[in-house]
Amino acid sequence: MRRTAIAAVLCGFVCACDRPKPEELLKVKHEPPQYQALQKQRAGSESAPQMKEAPSRSLAPESKPSASRAPSAHLNSEQLSKVDPAQLAKLMGSPPPAAPGVGGLGLRGTGAGGGGKGKGEVGETIGIGSISTKGRGYGAGAMGIGSGAAYGSGGSTSLSVGTVSRAPTIVAGHATVMGAPAAAQDPTSSNAFRDYGVNPFTTAEEDRLSTFAADVDTASYAIARRAILSGTLPDSSSVRVEEFLNYFHYAYLPPPDERPLQVQMDAAPSPFTPGRTLLRVGVQAKQLKSSERKPIHLTFLVDVSGSMQSPDRLPLAKRSLRILVDSLRDGDTVALCTYAGAIKDVLPPTGMEQKAKIYSAIEDLTAGGSTAMSSGLDLAYRNAMKTLDSNSISRVLVLTDGDANVGPSSRQELVNQILKYAKEGVTLTTVGFGMGNLKDETLEQMADKGNGNYYYVDSLMQARRVFHEQLGSTLEVVGQDVKIQVEFDPKQVKRYRLAGYENRAIADRDFRNDKVDAGEVGSGHTVTALYELELQPGADHEALATVRIRAKKPRGERADEWAFPFRASAFASSFEQASQDFRFASAVMAAAEKLRRSPHAQGWDFDQVLRIARASAPAESAERQEFAQLLERARPLVGAVAAK
Repeated sequence: MRRTAIAAVLCGFVCACDRPKPEELLKVKHEPPQYQALQKQRAGSESAPQMKEAPSRSLAPESKPSASRAPSAHLNSEQLSKVDPAQLAKLMGSPPPAAPGVGGLGLRGTGAGGGGKGKGEVGETIGIGSISTKGRGYGAGAMGIGSGAAYGSGGSTSLSVGTVSRAPTIVAGHATVMGAPAAAQDPTSSNAFRDYGVNPFTTAEEDRLSTFAADVDTASYAIARRAILSGTLPDSSSVRVEEFLNYFHYAYLPPPDERPLQVQMDAAPSPFTPGRTLLRVGVQAKQLKSSERKPIHLTFLVDVSGSMQSPDRLPLAKRSLRILVDSLRDGDTVALCTYAGAIKDVLPPTGMEQKAKIYSAIEDLTAGGSTAMSSGLDLAYRNAMKTLDSNSISRVLVLTDGDANVGPSSRQELVNQILKYAKEGVTLTTVGFGMGNLKDETLEQMADKGNGNYYYVDSLMQARRVFHEQLGSTLEVVGQDVKIQVEFDPKQVKRYRLAGYENRAIADRDFRNDKVDAGEVGSGHTVTALYELELQPGADHEALATVRIRAKKPRGERADEWAFPFRASAFASSFEQASQDFRFASAVMAAAEKLRRSPHAQGWDFDQVLRIARASAPAESAERQEFAQLLERARPLVGAVAAK
């Protein structure tokens, strides 16, 4: 009888009539009906989840990334008879079905099934273990009934035992707990983020120069978006202010024909701290015409290890590659390599006249095995070197969840491997997928040393943004080793601090040392930085700061330098009179500072940040509207942390 009762429950989750379409599994729903219903239910509950204060963020960088993994316990078929059906029914109640999205039920082949590994505070509960209608099922963030965070890897039709004292919230195919602090996310997670610290205030009289490398990565914002949409705050170490700022588009003046970069500055009184001023430094790269673009030779290096099984990883990566191939043109080529326990040369450099062959090679990719990233990189670079010449662009694109557990796998070993090829002219872009074992620091540093960019893809919408709008049009570099140095006039500026760019800092003395590596800026890219200033009494704002920028031509050895002084006319008398772009960038910076628990933002009002974001997000800007909606979702989470 007990087996019969449990079998009936399991069958209810794999009913053929309720199966989502395969393409639906790749979509991340921002607010499914189950979320709204459970939010209303939770609003009337007296046992709302309590949050614990995360440790405050130090001004000094930490040397070790945060990573943890907890074991799971599974019940095999013989042990099912020991489970009390009454307890199972009581704990499971009548839960809503899992929303199609990241996770869910695998439909065929080696699909990703529901996970049931949960951990909470009080009492035991039972999660539905890996289920797939055909082939093998792997729990990867699907529906764990009664679990505080249902992620698992149980065998087919097994049950995982977890502990919990909170009802689950189903968001984007995940069972998560609203109100849980970032530190309380999935206990089985081995995500690796590095805390680079927070820039302190610097006295201009003692050090008037602030020097950093250009950065156009955007992964941090996408990672935070995924966390917030799943009902949790992002890990504070994953929040990089510069990547939040550079995710968005700003209307900067284009550079004149004689140079590749243009600098624009504006300033206004800070709305967050009385007596302080915000200074924005914006860099606009030259937008190349389609006729000016060189042929592009891409080598896709795809992680097909077992950890890439779930729908938000390899299946989404395959869709992403198809989007990118669609944006290429005659004269471009694509090569495809894979790595898992072994490496495989799937497709040699192939021209766009054979798109069908390229699509077929992408669709045939399947996941399974361990992860030998280092060997895969060697193979990918060998392919890239075949097409390297002075009249084209050669770039390797690594698509992975960041795990590397076979062969050389430390970040430094991988970086050293990349550096030698970067000197030859082959650039590297990394794209992260999935969550649970994301090696964020490794991917960010690989792209940095490979003279490329780091992106994170959390949905099909983001895949289109990255692989069509960004990669498709900005693969060609217009400025190499781009360095930015801001010189403050001590007679006008008492103190200053740069928000973000902690891991992009460059010694002032190395600004004109062309052997020191910096950031690459592609066609049409923008770079944005915000400073907090304390001005001297009676400052007239004229030339309060001068921005100098140095950049090499692609594959050049010597950098050119340009200087741009601040003009008093660029200073708004009040924050409300500043441009819409300036006010929006200020809201983005402030939100990132709050999310990473910056000590400088402790007294800032999150509701005020939200109001500024709303007021500077026009209806026609989908990305700005989304940002305002994210802040709305994050507000109760941030408020709960502040209350503690």
